[in-house]
Amino acid sequence: MGSTSDLPIMEKAAKVLDEFCIPFEINALSAHRTPHQAAEFAREAHARGIRVIIAGAGGAAHLPGVMASLTPLPVIGVPIKATISIDGWDSILSILQMPPGIPVATVGLDAAQNAGILAAQILATGDNELLKKIVEYKDGLAKKIVQANKELETVKFEYKTN
Repeated sequence: MGSTSDLPIMEKAAKVLDEFCIPFEINALSAHRTPHQAAEFAREAHARGIRVIIAGAGGAAHLPGVMASLTPLPVIGVPIKATISIDGWDSILSILQMPPGIPVATVGLDAAQNAGILAAQILATGDNELLKKIVEYKDGLAKKIVQANKELETVKFEYKTN
C-alpha cells in the first residue's frame, strides 16, 4: 500500500488471504516517497516466492503501475479514495489507464476484498486445494442469496406477487 493510512481498506484483502490460508506480506511502499524501496520490492518479489502483487494507492495512485513496470508478476491495483482524492476518480484512472505492455488488473474503488479474491483465484490456477476452497467460497455466496430469497418470501406487501 502507498501508506499506512491505506490499511483500513487493504486489510480487507489480508482477511481474504488469511481465510484462504495464503501467506502474504504487508508493506507500505510509496511510488513517490520511497521509490527506491518500491522498485527493489517489485524487482525482487518473484525471486522471493511472491506470485501476485496487490498494490493499493490513493490520489495519483502510481504504486500499482510502478510495480507492474518492474516485475514479471501479475499486479492487482486497488484504487483508494484518499483524503486528497477527487472522489476516487484520480485513483481509479491512475491505475486503470496503463500504457500498452504494463497491465494492471484493477478492482473497484476501495475494493481490496475483491483484490484478495482475484489474487486467490490467480494462485488457484496452479493449486487444486486452493481451487477447492474458492469453489466452496463461491458456493457459499450463492447459498446466501438463496437464503435471502427464502427470507424475502415472508415479506408481505399488498401488491407483491411472489
